[in-house]
Amino acid sequence: MTALATRIRRVGLPRLFVHLSVLLIVIIWLVPTLGILVTSIRDRDQITTSGWWTAFSSSAQTAAVRLAEPSAQRQEGASYVITGNVFEEGAPGTVRAFGVRVQEPAAFEAGETADLGDGETLTVNGDGSYVHSSTARFEGSRGQRVYLTVATPPEFTMENYQTVVNAEGLGQSFINSLTVTIPATVIPILIAAFAAYALSWMEFPGRTIIIATVIGLIVVPLQMSLIPLLRLYNEISILFGVPSKTYAGIWLAHTAFGMPLAIYLLRNYIAGLPKEIIESARVDGASDFEIFMKIVLPLSFPALASFAIFQFLWVWNDLLVAIVFLGASRDQLVLTGALNALLGSRGGNWEILTASAFITIIVPLLVFFALQRYLVRGLLAGSVKGG
Repeated sequence: MTALATRIRRVGLPRLFVHLSVLLIVIIWLVPTLGILVTSIRDRDQITTSGWWTAFSSSAQTAAVRLAEPSAQRQEGASYVITGNVFEEGAPGTVRAFGVRVQEPAAFEAGETADLGDGETLTVNGDGSYVHSSTARFEGSRGQRVYLTVATPPEFTMENYQTVVNAEGLGQSFINSLTVTIPATVIPILIAAFAAYALSWMEFPGRTIIIATVIGLIVVPLQMSLIPLLRLYNEISILFGVPSKTYAGIWLAHTAFGMPLAIYLLRNYIAGLPKEIIESARVDGASDFEIFMKIVLPLSFPALASFAIFQFLWVWNDLLVAIVFLGASRDQLVLTGALNALLGSRGGNWEILTASAFITIIVPLLVFFALQRYLVRGLLAGSVKGG
């Protein structure tokens, strides 16, 4: 306790609280993500019988089997005996208990001899071998039904991902999402970077009004503009005789929806760059375009990366805009739309749903971890500086 108190005094309560909060957030995020990953590579039968946290230990399942038919019996002394194995050849598992009544499927331990009455006994061993004996000859054409409690070792497979990518058509949806997301992330960054430089370092009438308008557009819900924008797309498509739901259309839609936030973030960051650098370049005769390309753009990379993360994650996880401006046909459906369709057709197949979900989140994770070192730097710089 003394060492803990000393450490708390050294670190400080506010800083310790921040560390504990971050640790709690990481755990809250990591636990379900790990659960999705583990479930996506498990066998379907094991998913239904045990939780993902038990995936690395044996799981117990109850199964019903029939022993060999009476025609397989042989006489040993005064008894008639039927022997065999309850497992199919090569099937993994260990018998923990067995029973002959559905109400008591684990009435006897593995290896125990069960007295079935009328001189009839049954022994089922852990490896699945059994000895069914009787003092009277076995009659009938069907073997004895036995209920088993079987412990199966953990089994992992990539078949779930193969099923998702091949049979469920998520491979095409994955490509569609990349086709939508990459241009819809790059285009607004390019346009917003030019606009942010102009609003930061170029003097022209109405600049303040434009800045205020951009800030106001950030709080406008995109749902308000969906119907008017879609009507505009339809009118343009009729005028020029082209389809209204195309990749170009959804690129423009995402660009328009992401532009206000992009201009706001980049403008705050670019306005905070050292004024002396810009003025020195102008004294040397550099044009605004040269200043932007050779000085401002390289120095603004943290802010560009910050917005790229936000825009990529938003577009990748979007479903509403994709359905409205691209469509829901199989050739145009994005990954989130395909996953939403699986919830209806495969609602009980957790192995398919978790594999689909992990395919959906793996790309945003890669993007975030690749650019996360620039995220805080860009946001903090843009939040405390401005011109």
